[in-house]
Amino acid sequence: MKYKLFDRDPGFYKNVFALSLPIALQSLITIGVNMLDNIMLGNLSETSFSAVSLANSFVGIYHILCMGLGMGASVLVSRYYGMKLAKDEPEKAERALRQTVCLMLRLALLLALLFAVVTAAIPELLMTMYTNEAPLIEQGAIYFRWSVASYFFTGASLTTTIALRSVRQVRYPLFVSIGAFMVNIVANYMFIFGKWGAPYMGTAGAALGTLLARIFEAALILGYLFLKDREIAFRIKHLFMKTRSLIGEYIRICIPVLISDGILAIGNNTVAMVIGHLGQTFVAANAITAVTQQLSTVVVQGVSQGGAIVTGQTLGKGDREKTMKQGYLFFGLGLGLGFLSALFIMIAKNPIINAYKEVGPEARETAGQLMLAISLIIIFQATNSIMTKGVLRGGGDTKMLMLTDNIFLWAISIPLGILAGFVLHFPAFWIYVCLKSDQIIKTFWSYLRLRSGKWVKKISTGRQ
Repeated sequence: MKYKLFDRDPGFYKNVFALSLPIALQSLITIGVNMLDNIMLGNLSETSFSAVSLANSFVGIYHILCMGLGMGASVLVSRYYGMKLAKDEPEKAERALRQTVCLMLRLALLLALLFAVVTAAIPELLMTMYTNEAPLIEQGAIYFRWSVASYFFTGASLTTTIALRSVRQVRYPLFVSIGAFMVNIVANYMFIFGKWGAPYMGTAGAALGTLLARIFEAALILGYLFLKDREIAFRIKHLFMKTRSLIGEYIRICIPVLISDGILAIGNNTVAMVIGHLGQTFVAANAITAVTQQLSTVVVQGVSQGGAIVTGQTLGKGDREKTMKQGYLFFGLGLGLGFLSALFIMIAKNPIINAYKEVGPEARETAGQLMLAISLIIIFQATNSIMTKGVLRGGGDTKMLMLTDNIFLWAISIPLGILAGFVLHFPAFWIYVCLKSDQIIKTFWSYLRLRSGKWVKKISTGRQ
């Protein structure tokens, strides 16, 4: 059967965007908080702004690992939820749902503990991975010390939110994020600048504001999961349930996602290290463009997660032919959203750069070059993200994705970026294109993988 990239299928697009838009809005709120944090710190000093952006590169490893943990579990949760809706052994499917969430939360706790210990023990050493400039190391270490406790709350709320989305619970997490946004902005303003009777804390104030918002968010998300949600029906007692029967399937499907995203996180941090050693000007310029790139892809992120959910649930109902048709439509949707994202960047680049008043003219000029590079890369990134993080992952093709994602990053992007930045001394535009060249290659690979049909994998409910 011949499939189309673009087709009139109102039911498909309505279903996708009903799932994706609340996820996208939630991502937009998170990015808005980060952008306002950056603007506040940028108006405090370029040093504080750059130091926190580098420190958050390490914190970003944890976020990516939590996303990998949650999205890996989401592959199983959405598939089991589809089985439950299709009445395909509903009792086994419901038990497997709970076991998956239980394993996910246990791993999230262990991961938070590991990062908390490392961050508390060696904050200065962590900063030296990103820069050799003493002022940046000092301010970044301060930020790290105030961020230790936030790992536990962030991990619990982030992974649980992804699990809830996988059973179509998308609105409540959005409302919680709106509340967390308000808490974060108010607390950051108070403690960064010492307003309304609060102490002046500078860089530490940014970390404290984030911690308070994460506590608020985790309390409401976990409270909903344990007390009210009926789709997963997971309660506190289920944290202690037996999970041995599902461990094999969990390892086969979820762990490759965690490993893949973990290695990608290290790879992305290697990119951050390359950027950090190009000098403070490049660091500040990249921090400005990073927020812009995130803003331009919020819908893409939502569609990516929506793609994994839709694919998993369709396969859970046993409809392979419909899954293939949807895969092609998702690819076409990625191309369209990529071009819209590029257009957004070109329109928004000057107003966003001008918002950073304390950033020097050289950093602004470099940021302008990076914006042009991002507008090119984003077309490919949007398409392959929807495919690799959404459709192919939702089909259970996690082992192949683990291999290809990291081969393209480590064998192509990082070596090219180092060559362009430190050997050939290319302009900022070409350095960024080289550092992100894997996004172009993955777009073509994901289309070939989609056509092969080999990405659709069988998933069991475990031994009983």
